[in-house]
Amino acid sequence: MTNFTSVKEKVVIVTGAADGLGKAIAETYAANGMLVVLSDVNEQLGQKVVENISESGGEAVFYKANVANEEEIIALVQFAVENYGELDGIVNNAGIAAPNKVLHELSLAEFEAVQNVNFKGVFLGMKYGIEAILKSKSTGGFVINIASLAGLQANSGMSLYTASKHAVVGLTKNAALDYAAHNITVNAICPGTFRTAIWNDAPEEVITSLAKQLSPNGRLGDPTEIANLALFLASDLSRFTNGSIISMDAGASAGKALPLEWENPGILGE
Repeated sequence: MTNFTSVKEKVVIVTGAADGLGKAIAETYAANGMLVVLSDVNEQLGQKVVENISESGGEAVFYKANVANEEEIIALVQFAVENYGELDGIVNNAGIAAPNKVLHELSLAEFEAVQNVNFKGVFLGMKYGIEAILKSKSTGGFVINIASLAGLQANSGMSLYTASKHAVVGLTKNAALDYAAHNITVNAICPGTFRTAIWNDAPEEVITSLAKQLSPNGRLGDPTEIANLALFLASDLSRFTNGSIISMDAGASAGKALPLEWENPGILGE
């Protein structure tokens, strides 16, 4: 098999799908024939994504839910199953940023706010999503957790975000073992720095400068690059990929890229 026809008509929930990586994943899934249930706290933007998908010939519906609220996640999963009759997968993408502070200056309220969305929200999505996938007897069940480069390494002032994403990585690995015998794969994607709405108000020269600092190849990632990986992980092409923590960061997690003069720069033809 060399294409993604295996994903056609698979039912999937994508959280945090009103913008950014979640939006790109939802649109890519729908473009490949998946039945997508988008969820977000921003109903207006979420409905707009559904409209765009429908206009492009895809199938999608929207359900407003806060991933940190157990009752709302239960209702989201129930909505997906009632709407499409089953559930094959869930992409736990919703997350929030954290205050950039040293640890002793953080408050318990700040800790709880970040963990409630970034860790508890993923746990709830996995718990109730996996239950529904099992009950659906899906032969190609999948869970994809969107972690972060911060799930692989630390940065000064980012203890809360780093801890939440490390927790997602650990949860992913353990769940992969728990459900490997039940036709469910569980994997995490760890994005580096991507061009999303957070950069909308930044001047292009600022973005270019930061991209050179943050990314070894000197550019920000495009959300569709994450979406293409998520499509692979939802397909039957990846059924032996389980418990994998996949970085997509242009090599940032591989180490520190330092300037190095070549002995023969002429090979570049400049």
